[in-house]
Amino acid sequence: MTMMLTDLPMAIQRSDFAGDFVWGVSTSSYQIEGAAAVDGRVPSIWDTFAATPGKVRDGSTGAVACDHYHRWEEDLDLAQSMGLNAYRFSIAWPRIFNGVDAEPNAKGLAFYSRLVDGMLARGLQPWCTLYHWDLPQYIQDQGGWNNRATVDLYLRYADVMTRHLGDRVKHWITHNEPWCTAMHGNWDGMHAPGNKSLPLALQVCHNVLLSHGRAVPLIRANVPDAKVGIALSLHPVMPASDSATDRAAVSRHDALRNRWFLDVLYGRGYPAEALALVGADAPVVEPGDLEAIAVPCDFLGVNYYFPEVVRDAPDEYPLRAQIVFPPDRQRTDFGWEVAPDGMVTLLERVARDYPTGDLYVTENGSSYDDHLEDGLVRDTARRDYLIRHLAAVRDAIAGGGGIKGYFAWSLLDNFEWAEGYLRRFGLTYIDYETQRRIVKQSGEWYSAFLRGA
Repeated sequence: MTMMLTDLPMAIQRSDFAGDFVWGVSTSSYQIEGAAAVDGRVPSIWDTFAATPGKVRDGSTGAVACDHYHRWEEDLDLAQSMGLNAYRFSIAWPRIFNGVDAEPNAKGLAFYSRLVDGMLARGLQPWCTLYHWDLPQYIQDQGGWNNRATVDLYLRYADVMTRHLGDRVKHWITHNEPWCTAMHGNWDGMHAPGNKSLPLALQVCHNVLLSHGRAVPLIRANVPDAKVGIALSLHPVMPASDSATDRAAVSRHDALRNRWFLDVLYGRGYPAEALALVGADAPVVEPGDLEAIAVPCDFLGVNYYFPEVVRDAPDEYPLRAQIVFPPDRQRTDFGWEVAPDGMVTLLERVARDYPTGDLYVTENGSSYDDHLEDGLVRDTARRDYLIRHLAAVRDAIAGGGGIKGYFAWSLLDNFEWAEGYLRRFGLTYIDYETQRRIVKQSGEWYSAFLRGA
């Protein structure tokens, strides 16, 4: 049954954007593929983490997820039916190598080849993310990203994948959200592998960024016409009050949350303010590392969800700042603030302060407690969120931001990391008992918008 769209607000139109604007959705391998032990795939750190009691809120894992590994044709049909012209996906490293010295897994390579061919057959431009957090467990057993040798293993993996798919895939994202890889995985322990150590997290972060910098010329050598970038999770940071102490806290928080990544990627090194705050916990940086990380890229991907509000907190190490949650703000059912103006502020700031080249919104979405009723999912709040944030993209472009595309998160409800299946971000509802796909009201709106209906 198709949702009636005649009464939905149309505050924006596709014609407000350039004719070559990229319209897509984003997905990630561990969150949707399932088939965790099929065709030679070996465990990732997320398989291990999710199997550890108490790590995932509902006790679930990504072992089945959306069964995209077997249902990918149906999912690409959904993307095509929405009128998209691009599809962002990630490769599961554990499908490609099952050991440090192993040869590439032919079945894993074949799956991604079929997937890319399926995108192209449906008019979907493939955007490939090489790393979206699912590090092979055998690499973690040897120190994971804290071990500098993992940089070389990543480069071998990137070399194999770009040689295998580079004749068809021209847009490559080296890493998705290195903040989450490093900080959620190794500082607060919310994500795999679940460590809680700031110096460990900062070293992991440095090694991940180094692997990005060293991968860029390798990808270009293998795919001469490649467009290469990285996707960062960034937040506009706002003070809890107008006090001088809270404004100073904003600067300290921003130094680690945003500038730690942006400054080093664009040739400024790690922010002196952040280095002073972390002191002896700073990462080991070898000669040539900063130059490698600052390799020019073709674009920057920005993942935007919400602003962060901070206050001065002298006892909070290392930033002496604390995130607060003002009660008077509109929020998603995940508790994230709905703030499209924050997207404008963020995109304009990044475009103004850094030589990013083209900008793409590589993730943006919202989680609500959806319910299937009479065959429909009436997710009006997500539809309105989408409308307001697309209007924000339009406004940021008018403000001078070189934004060339937008990828909604996500095509499908999926395994939402430490939240398991308790959170739904999809434009398409997944009935996990039957794996039935039902396009939500938000997905119907996005499709109508893209088709100019």
